[in-house]
Amino acid sequence: MPASPRIGAGGRRIWGLMYRHLALYRGSWPRLLELAYWPVLQMLIWGFTASYLASRSGTTVMLAGGTLLGAVLLWEVALRSQMGVAISFLEELWSRNLGHVFVSPLRPWEMVAALIGMSVIRMLTGVLPAILLAWLLYAFNLFSLGPIVVLFFANLMIMGWWVSFGVVSLILRHGAGAEALAWSVLFGLTPFSAVFYPVAVLPAVLRPVALALPSAHVFEGMRAALRDGTIRWDHMAWALGLNVVWMAAATLLFARQFHAARVRGALLSIGE
Repeated sequence: MPASPRIGAGGRRIWGLMYRHLALYRGSWPRLLELAYWPVLQMLIWGFTASYLASRSGTTVMLAGGTLLGAVLLWEVALRSQMGVAISFLEELWSRNLGHVFVSPLRPWEMVAALIGMSVIRMLTGVLPAILLAWLLYAFNLFSLGPIVVLFFANLMIMGWWVSFGVVSLILRHGAGAEALAWSVLFGLTPFSAVFYPVAVLPAVLRPVALALPSAHVFEGMRAALRDGTIRWDHMAWALGLNVVWMAAATLLFARQFHAARVRGALLSIGE
């Protein structure tokens, strides 16, 4: 049975916005290089550190090196997903194209879908080369953890999305002065995400903050899987539940700020 014209038209509009961004990368090798540059650089720096740790005697130290590499690679999933949405939106802003886009029949949810689609493409383009190099240079295979890696990826991608929609909402509300948050918000959450150490290391007063973030549960699950192959389904359930709550809140905030920006005409002047 053929798809309805409404669904088909929406899909074409989503693809059209994605194709605009993909065309920018097709014609610019520096843009493509930038996608993989930071993930690969981070992996190399921490990979050499992990190699040094592995050269020390003791199984515990070798496990710490592998945990460090796994943490770096997985955190890049969240970072690249967040940047994929935020940068794609900012490129519309910088080119003064936001007002023109919404003169068309494009709906806000279709733009959200296009931004998420670009985020997935940008994340995979940036992170997969780093994962491959980690295997070639340091014999660390992230996918050796098994199918649970898919859940790690999914939860960290969703976290990157809701963080970016929160940032985009602030840009819609406060204008270009909030653009710097696109690069800083998720980095600011790193200490509370238990990326490189367990939640138990944090002061007691900060542990509830960490456990309110899906990333902390993902990395607790990663450490358990690397340590003895245990799959912590409790942490995965918490990560998914928290992502649903935070994503719903960020989407609602984005919808309200987008509507307010459209009413006051800020979509035409927000980049000025």
